[in-house]
Amino acid sequence: MTDISTDHGTIVVEQMINIPVSRAYSAFADPKERVRWGAPSDTAAFIYDAVDFRVGGMDLIRCGAKDDPRYRVEVRYINIVDERRVVWTETIRDPDKLLATNITTLEFMPHGQRTRLKVTVQVTSFVGVSMIQNTKAGQEGSLGSMARYLER
Repeated sequence: MTDISTDHGTIVVEQMINIPVSRAYSAFADPKERVRWGAPSDTAAFIYDAVDFRVGGMDLIRCGAKDDPRYRVEVRYINIVDERRVVWTETIRDPDKLLATNITTLEFMPHGQRTRLKVTVQVTSFVGVSMIQNTKAGQEGSLGSMARYLER
């Protein structure tokens, strides 16, 4: 009998960036920029196979280790409020199985000339709680990469 695992978690990650909201939002909305900072570490790959940043649009992404971007992510944009909020669902797979389905909200909050980013991810993992922990580490890494990219 196949193990049927379902684990749920809510992750909240915040990052303060020393740039205005308009610049932070444009770095997210532009896939050419997003690919420059989207990977959570220097050893990870973040590759777009398709991009459609609009409500109802879909992105197809490959990610994982640079030498093995085996994970496939399908993103569907649910809600976009320019310079304030982006909400999307994502389904994450490895070549052989479904790993997780998430709903993610990214909020852009002005803080003077700085921007506070807040990511909330509601994770449904089909492979155990480690997927929830990996999702949190990935979000922390990506926001950190975004800050380094924009503040250089």
